[in-house]
Amino acid sequence: MTDPVLSVRDLKVDFLTGTRKRVSVVRGVDFEVYPNEILCIVGESGSGKSVTALAATGLLPENAEVRGSVRLNGTEVIGADTETLLRMRGREVGFVFQDPSTTLNPVVQVGKQMTEGQVWNGLLARRDAHARAVELLREVEVANPEVRASQYPHQFSGGMRQRAVIGMAMAGKPSLIIADEPTTALDVTVQAQVLDLLARRKQETGAPIILITHDLGVVAETADRVAVMYGGRIVETGPVDEIFRAPRHPYTAALLKSIPRLNTTDRRLDPIPGQPVTPANLPPGCPFEPRCRVGNGRPLCQSEEPPLKDTGAATLSACHYWDEIPPDDLPARPRPQATTTPEEQAPLLEIRDLKVHFQIRRGILQRVAAHVRAVDGVSLKLFPGETVSLVGESGCGKTTTGRTVMGLIPATGGDILFDGKSMRGLSFGGMRRTRRNLQYVFQDPFSSLNPVKTVEDIVAEPLHIHGIYDEVGGAKYIAELFDMVGLSPQMFGRFPNEFSGGQKQRVGIARALALKPRLLILDEPVAALDVSIQAQVLNLLDDLQRELGLTYLFIAHNLSVVRHISDRVAVMYLGRIVEEGTRDAIYDSPSHPYTQSLLSAAPIPDPVAGRRRKRIMLQGEVPDPSNPPKGCAFSPRCFRASERCHSEKPPFVHAPGSPTGVACFHAGPLDGAAPETEIPIKMEAGR
Repeated sequence: MTDPVLSVRDLKVDFLTGTRKRVSVVRGVDFEVYPNEILCIVGESGSGKSVTALAATGLLPENAEVRGSVRLNGTEVIGADTETLLRMRGREVGFVFQDPSTTLNPVVQVGKQMTEGQVWNGLLARRDAHARAVELLREVEVANPEVRASQYPHQFSGGMRQRAVIGMAMAGKPSLIIADEPTTALDVTVQAQVLDLLARRKQETGAPIILITHDLGVVAETADRVAVMYGGRIVETGPVDEIFRAPRHPYTAALLKSIPRLNTTDRRLDPIPGQPVTPANLPPGCPFEPRCRVGNGRPLCQSEEPPLKDTGAATLSACHYWDEIPPDDLPARPRPQATTTPEEQAPLLEIRDLKVHFQIRRGILQRVAAHVRAVDGVSLKLFPGETVSLVGESGCGKTTTGRTVMGLIPATGGDILFDGKSMRGLSFGGMRRTRRNLQYVFQDPFSSLNPVKTVEDIVAEPLHIHGIYDEVGGAKYIAELFDMVGLSPQMFGRFPNEFSGGQKQRVGIARALALKPRLLILDEPVAALDVSIQAQVLNLLDDLQRELGLTYLFIAHNLSVVRHISDRVAVMYLGRIVEEGTRDAIYDSPSHPYTQSLLSAAPIPDPVAGRRRKRIMLQGEVPDPSNPPKGCAFSPRCFRASERCHSEKPPFVHAPGSPTGVACFHAGPLDGAAPETEIPIKMEAGR
């Protein structure tokens, strides 16, 4: 038996509100973390995951009351004095926070921030700090570390900032690393690099990792053990293979059923009914009972909260009826059936050689020094009733394309035709009339709704702007829209802050539908949502498309979501479409090396398949769009690049025998030419 690095026993965390009300956020959590293992903690927002991690490192605010025991390498954390906690954080534990932008000080050089903890703890001489920062940046694979160490956070990309934060957490060679949603905002390629980095550091140092995430694909491919939290408690824990093969808690089973998958497209998502419980409003008995398909309405579940008990195969479950969980028997997913093929219809939206260039001005006179080629020759057609998805890494031009189609950003060149008529050069009145037929759903439901207006006024606003509120039926029509998106008209008088994230997104969709548009531009509409709420919104979009005949331009970086909802997919890289085709052709027979890299990097919620899969690890960063490569933009990172690729830009064509259109001189199936890197095999925990 190896002693655990971290031992948590009966951890309870209460917060005192402004009214002195006590709210229990963590309610008796027990777990251990052993050397050389990765423990993933999963659950919906508000389940207590992050609070548990912060309590384990003594980082909770003063209004938190912590009870129980947290021992790190034998040292008790709860009740420890400030000096002990500071020494522990600098030497024993490294913490990787979700948002590297708020972790890094914007006015301090990155290299200095990475080593200041070591210098403060006396582990590193100040004169050696810069050299150590360069070494750390090199270890986390940041290119040109000698220069980067002296730069500031705003000069780093999102992936580089996250890698720098990981390097900072590992600087003192801690015995435990806690990573709180370290890949949530990252592209799949950068996510793959970050997860590979964490796994390699675990193998090299033996330091265990606590990984907090809601992405079950990440869990399947990285975890040794899993702890599932709900309502402030661990409701199931065990080896990752057992958790995914045969979940023994209805909540775990429901989470697994609600996620879209890369390898299944013919079944409807099965979301968890209702909303997650809040710590201030826990029901009596089992907290999951109101949403549970096994225990809902059963007297024992309504009156008695089940303890965490052994269910076999090293798995513990807090469920009275864990042996009654039904098998995965999701119904087939209905998809809108077009009455004609795209070739027999006129396109509803046609983008022709669209260019969007932004000027970079420098100097006292603000002369134009360069142009950022955000969109550089995009052509795309959308036919009535279909969903076309734009995918690619951050900065590739997806959102800029969508906003330019909507008229929110002026085009530099090319043309946009809606229903056969050009949208460029339209007068203000003409643009307003056209916008009645196309609407935008923004990524962030929190910032896209006016916080000082009721949701009824928010949804009614487009009707007032176009002067048709009374014409369409006023409040009665708004009530119909609410019912259409699964909200009650009784919510009319509420403000956005009174709604959950999924409900806010439904309000945004209702507002977009108010003018009865023919096209919706959906910009990452489910990226900020928990998996269960994400499933509700995706099902809603499916239903609305079938009922109203809507056409969707869907912008996303989650490839599982894209496969679930799309009819066709266009892959963008540095302002251009590099591959386009039907959903199945793109996912089953990708031809462009970039598409192949994206798909290989996407995590899949299957531990066994994940171990067998090989991944193409892209090296380097996306090139600067103000100074793109001379030839193919992807050539500096491409495993098939030739001399021709570095000097000549490939045209977009349909290669012989290829089911997709592709911009590549060497397009073709993945035939072993790629430098494939096996996903690191999980090492057995030292127990």
